[in-house]
Amino acid sequence: MVAHARASSPFYRAKYRGLPDQPSLRELPVVSKPELMGAFDDWVTDPRVDRAGVEAFIADPTRIGAPYLGRYFVCRTSGTTGHPGLFVHDAHACAVYEAFTARIDLAWLSGPQWIQMARQRARWATVLGTGGHFAGEGWMELQRHRDPWRRRTLRVFSLQRPLPEIVAALNAFDPAVLTSYPSALELLAEEQLAGRLQVRPVIVELGGESLDDDARARIAAGLGGALHDAYSASECMAMAYDCAHGWLHVNSDWVILEPVDADGRPTPRGEASHTVLLSNLANRVQPIIRYDLGDTVLARPDPCPCGNPLPAIRVQGRRDDVLRLRSAEGATIRVLPLVVGSVVDETPGVQRSQLVQTGARSLLLRLDLEPGASAERVWTQAHARLADYLVDQGLRGVEITLGADPPARSATSGKFRQVIAGGY
Repeated sequence: MVAHARASSPFYRAKYRGLPDQPSLRELPVVSKPELMGAFDDWVTDPRVDRAGVEAFIADPTRIGAPYLGRYFVCRTSGTTGHPGLFVHDAHACAVYEAFTARIDLAWLSGPQWIQMARQRARWATVLGTGGHFAGEGWMELQRHRDPWRRRTLRVFSLQRPLPEIVAALNAFDPAVLTSYPSALELLAEEQLAGRLQVRPVIVELGGESLDDDARARIAAGLGGALHDAYSASECMAMAYDCAHGWLHVNSDWVILEPVDADGRPTPRGEASHTVLLSNLANRVQPIIRYDLGDTVLARPDPCPCGNPLPAIRVQGRRDDVLRLRSAEGATIRVLPLVVGSVVDETPGVQRSQLVQTGARSLLLRLDLEPGASAERVWTQAHARLADYLVDQGLRGVEITLGADPPARSATSGKFRQVIAGGY
């Protein structure tokens, strides 16, 4: 991959100038999302791929999951970190990701579970935020584009819709596999316990947020099925999957994860890292080599007792708050953080946002703007998008105020939280 990047990517050719012909991994310089996005056209190895073309492609929501230039899977990240990303995956990478999925299926499913999957025709429901060419929805739609059978068995359910609509649609679909964020799965578990949701998943897969033991127990009690974690990113799908002992096993035949400290030095096994560096060995159109992924990772210091020889890690993911707002009629309506955050971040000109609940019917919105963006125009559009979303959830007339300060990290933990509830 290093030789290919040097030969075909002007960015890496310049970056690796002066290095040995066969450098060790740790001799290679670390790269970051802002650096790569700033040199997008020099980073990619296919001259037909350029930033303007990719941005034009993802501006059309009807193309979600469609192949870019007839051959590439394209997805984007939101501006949660302050640096949105555009990622292009070639056919070889996509084949590797599908092989990862097959490996995960074999690890997670027992014989009786395979039989139950077949009885439910392997229907797979993914419940997430939609409409923005994000990796989760895009990957599902790509599979649906490619295969008529998958068009019938894979379905995406939008968390932008009111909860009763999602519940009714899931009941009609009867999924064998249910995938979503932990915060959304907690809500669905409550709906199941209340008798409104009536699904019988064989597998419940969660990702995108961290999960404590209490939340895991609530999801298991409500939804049944076997709960499993997977570790994935827009930069590399299905990087790791969990075992019965609660560790994530890295697909290290194609993925290298290096936990490092704040100075870029390897973090000792058993200690939490400052960040983790990703090298995706499968994707040749947009090489990702020692890329700062930003996650805190702990590598297991000894062999995992499950017997899986692949490296075992734990990941400290993001965990924002579920908002509980009061409707005009007095009902409490829950709003999921990953969804409401993306609604604001999709506003043109927003680099990063933070939403703080200040009352039972009031929110404070803090914004970081992209260079050159009009503050008045961005605020007007962000306010309108957020208000429209809340109305769709049954929350008409919620007060939304523009914060005087930019998004801020927690004074106690130093972590950035995008959505902060007020306990009202």
